[in-house]
Amino acid sequence: MSSSTTVTDGPELQEYDPEAPGPAISVPDSGDTGEGGKLKMIVQLLKKCLGVKDIAAMRLSLPASLLEPIPNLEYWHYLDRPDLFAAINDSDDPFERMLAVIRFTFTKDLKFIRGKPCKPYNSVLGEHFRCTWDVIPVKYPSDPRAPPINRTYVAPVSSENTSSAGSQRIIAPRLMQSQSETASVKSIKSTKSAKSARSGFSFMSSVGWSTPATSPPLSETNLEADMSNLSLTHSSSENIIEEDEEASSEPRVRIVYLTEQISHHPPISAYFAACPSRHLELTGIDQISAKVSGTTVRVGPGSFNKGIFIRITGGPGEGEMYRVTHPVAQVNGILRGNFYVTVGDSTIITCSGGKGNDKLRTIIEYKEESWLGKPHYALEGVIHTYTEGESEVEEWTKVKHVPQTRVVAVFEGSWRGVIRWRRASSAYSAPTTPAASQSYLSAATSLLSSSHSSSESSASSSRSDLSGATANASGASEWATLLDLTPLHVVPKSVRPLEKQLPDESRKLWQDVTANLLKKEYSEATKHKHAIEQKQRDDAAERKRKGVEFVPKYFEKDIESGIPVLTAEGRKQIEHELQEPASYPVEGKTEKQEAS
Repeated sequence: MSSSTTVTDGPELQEYDPEAPGPAISVPDSGDTGEGGKLKMIVQLLKKCLGVKDIAAMRLSLPASLLEPIPNLEYWHYLDRPDLFAAINDSDDPFERMLAVIRFTFTKDLKFIRGKPCKPYNSVLGEHFRCTWDVIPVKYPSDPRAPPINRTYVAPVSSENTSSAGSQRIIAPRLMQSQSETASVKSIKSTKSAKSARSGFSFMSSVGWSTPATSPPLSETNLEADMSNLSLTHSSSENIIEEDEEASSEPRVRIVYLTEQISHHPPISAYFAACPSRHLELTGIDQISAKVSGTTVRVGPGSFNKGIFIRITGGPGEGEMYRVTHPVAQVNGILRGNFYVTVGDSTIITCSGGKGNDKLRTIIEYKEESWLGKPHYALEGVIHTYTEGESEVEEWTKVKHVPQTRVVAVFEGSWRGVIRWRRASSAYSAPTTPAASQSYLSAATSLLSSSHSSSESSASSSRSDLSGATANASGASEWATLLDLTPLHVVPKSVRPLEKQLPDESRKLWQDVTANLLKKEYSEATKHKHAIEQKQRDDAAERKRKGVEFVPKYFEKDIESGIPVLTAEGRKQIEHELQEPASYPVEGKTEKQEAS
């Protein structure tokens, strides 16, 4: 996929036709709600999908017993670690901002590391979801090469850390990801009305697509609490640090999120997130293409999905845009009922805009897994320089494609564990000022232009010259930790209570299905699910009869660029989320707004 922010036209986005793309493929409910029964239904589904070009565009009708009790729009987002998203614009150095984007990229889908793939509800046309995160900002260590210190939802990394619980809020494993504004340890000690007004629940299953048992019995009349206490994460025996007590009085950083289902055929949603106090916006189109290949399901981006776009609207990186493309993933272990995700191909991160023409670009290359043995989840990557408008770099999709004279830094490791990095030369050290960093990028580009047509030996010489220009004796090429995902856990979101939600908001729309799934009343859940789906078919048929086209409410219809644009109503809803009451001091909010 091209790394440039200029994208080509995609296929025409059409109104959902209830007659297309043909009869729905369905799997009858076996009546066996155990793991064996569910596995049989999954195998039946896979058999019907063999040879289908794109199963993501098919009409699938699944029994409710195969679904997790969460709407797709709530499940599918890229802010599993909103604190690392908020940290992207912290540094004056463009190289360090690129490192921050790389860290965000590796944590945006943390749900697939902390849990296993699951099947949420299919979104209906016009459905939307919105939420917020109020997070403790990361802290920076004295070593500039070390990663920032996360201070919320992390596992203790040593017995020493665990023993110092006086400065850390420890929560039990069962509360780990079901933590919410209504179920947190802090709210048990000191309940605030604003805190209990919003809830969150997590979204990963410890046993694949199965619905977890809940205790004590859940009540349909208390769905909000049920959702707050639901944990779909991978089981763990470790305690989790909800927050660093030393940061309890520090202002939080608020991130707001809005997504809307803008097409049903093909299934497409648009999303927008913002952290105004840190001058950051994140936006994109969600559309996947999926195909059964052997005993795996291969999932990649659809034609409208051009990647994730991160804009910096102020501060040190003002004007920069980072485009993060999606790799290809595979869901494995289906026939054994032990689902796990592997990743292949490459992710390209391209910085454009901002000051000057000399920019940075990153290639993350996921290593192909062997057919035999356990997966290794290995990767390698490179950060290199390029000049805006230079088309040649679009062909560089693997580490080996990048000329050595372009390389600024390299990294390697496991996307499920520890990733380390180092400068490209032992003589190179990090620029200490933005001007020095920009000078280095200019020097890199200049040296490239003088050596681009040279032999391998002269390319090596140019690289030595480049390093020598900014050399010191500090041993800057030693490996350092870029990111350790081992202690990181998904940060729960905050959602307005059901009584304040609109009829087409995800939790409100699917509340009857969710309530019955939580009670394991699968027949009732399926009945409510079918009613929602039938209403969508009826609405689509009525629009077709009247010749009326569906128009999204929160996003402009034109999405060919891959960068959706908020409508006036969309901007209004983002502003509403920013003004929602807060339980802590929040950057950019007045005391009156926090208490309201």
